[in-house]
Amino acid sequence: MKWMDHRLEQVFFVLAILAVAFILSRVLRIVIGRFIRSAATKLKVDPTRYNFFKNAVDFIIFLVAAIIIFRSIPYFRTIGTTLLTGAGVLAAIVGFASQSAFSNIISGFFLVIFKPFSVGDRVRIGQLYMGDVEDITLRHTIIKDFENRRIVIPNSAISNEVIVNSTLTDEKTCAFIEVPVAFTAPVARAMEIIQDECLKHPHCIDNRSPEELTKGESQVIVRTISYGDFGVQLRCYAWTNSPSLAFELKCDVLKSVQERFLKENIEFGYPGRIMITKP
Repeated sequence: MKWMDHRLEQVFFVLAILAVAFILSRVLRIVIGRFIRSAATKLKVDPTRYNFFKNAVDFIIFLVAAIIIFRSIPYFRTIGTTLLTGAGVLAAIVGFASQSAFSNIISGFFLVIFKPFSVGDRVRIGQLYMGDVEDITLRHTIIKDFENRRIVIPNSAISNEVIVNSTLTDEKTCAFIEVPVAFTAPVARAMEIIQDECLKHPHCIDNRSPEELTKGESQVIVRTISYGDFGVQLRCYAWTNSPSLAFELKCDVLKSVQERFLKENIEFGYPGRIMITKP
C-alpha cells in the first residue's frame, strides 16, 4: 500500500507540475499579447520581437517543467542518468534528426535581431511569395497573401532567399505604368493623356524633392523607354502612399487611359498579322 501511495503521489506531482506549466504559459501568452497590442497602438513599438518571445514561452516553460519532474522523482532521475550515460550516441541521433529544426530556430533569432522585415510589413520572398507578414514563430514565418491564404515558410528557407520589403523604411511606392502605343500614333499626346489620368487619380501624391520643385519637374513623369516590335513603350512614374494604393492606381489608370485613347483615336501598339489567301 505504501508503494502504491508513493506512486500515486508521484503521478499527482507530475500532473500538478504540467497543469501549472500549462496555466502559466496561457497566462503569460495573454499578458504578452495585450502588451504587444497596447505597445503597437500607443507607443508605435515594433511588435515582431515580442511576438517571437510569445511563441517561445510554451517551449521554455514546458522545458523547465520537464527538468523539475526529472530532478524531483528518483525513478525519472535514474532514467536521466541512463540517458546521460549514452549521451554521445543520443546526441548524434538527436542532432541529426533535429538539424533542420535547430536551423529554423537559429534563423528565426537572426530574423528578429537583424529585422529584414517586421510583423505587418509587405514583403516578397524570392520570386514566388508576396504578402503581409502575419507572424514570426520559432520555426517558421507566416505570410498572408492577397488571396487571404497563409503561406508558412521555414525560417531557414527565408534566410537563403532575397527579401524585397516594401515597408522597411518608407512605405511610399512609385507605380510603374507601362503603355505601348503604335509607331504611327502621336506619342506626345499619348504621354499627356497618361500624365493627366494619373494626376486626376486620388491616390497620386506629390513626392518631389525641393530640388525637383526648383527645377520645375512634373509631379508625374512619362518617358519613352524602348522601341518594341509593335510600337513605342511608354512608362509613367506615379507616386502613392503604399504598395496597395499603387496597385489600385495602376489598375484604374490603365482603364481610364484606354478609354481616352479610344476617344482620341490613339492606337495601341499590339502584334498584327497579315493573312494572305490564295484565290
